[in-house]
Amino acid sequence: MGERTDGPDERHRRPAGVSDETVAALGKLSEALECVERARGHLYSLHQLIGHADLMLDDAVEQFRAAGHPHLADRIDTELLGRNVIAGRWTFQIVEDFDDGYHALFRELDRQAREELVGGRRHLYEAEMKERRRTRGQPGHEARPAGAG
Repeated sequence: MGERTDGPDERHRRPAGVSDETVAALGKLSEALECVERARGHLYSLHQLIGHADLMLDDAVEQFRAAGHPHLADRIDTELLGRNVIAGRWTFQIVEDFDDGYHALFRELDRQAREELVGGRRHLYEAEMKERRRTRGQPGHEARPAGAG
């Protein structure tokens, strides 16, 4: 008996005995993790933007001094330049705490759920949605890339 070629590959097929409810719950957990990954990207954007802004302050301080406004230059230099963005923390510390705490636990629980329930398979909910929505035989609606077993 040959392997199915017009459907999802083995790693995107639901193992025997796994319920619709389990696939739905894993799909919702995966969707939530995807939101967290997007938030993580925004957190890294914050980190880079704040860092860039802090470096730009060097030029602003210099320009205020050159323009004859030493009191503004001094205040920016001493109160704002290099300031913590949250009590006791620069953005790199926030990113590290997020990565090592919340993000690491979220990823671990997602992995654990997939390992325990479906042998580690990912995106089963989406793979099954693709099967329901695609038009078999229609170009651009293939189940997988040509030649993929």
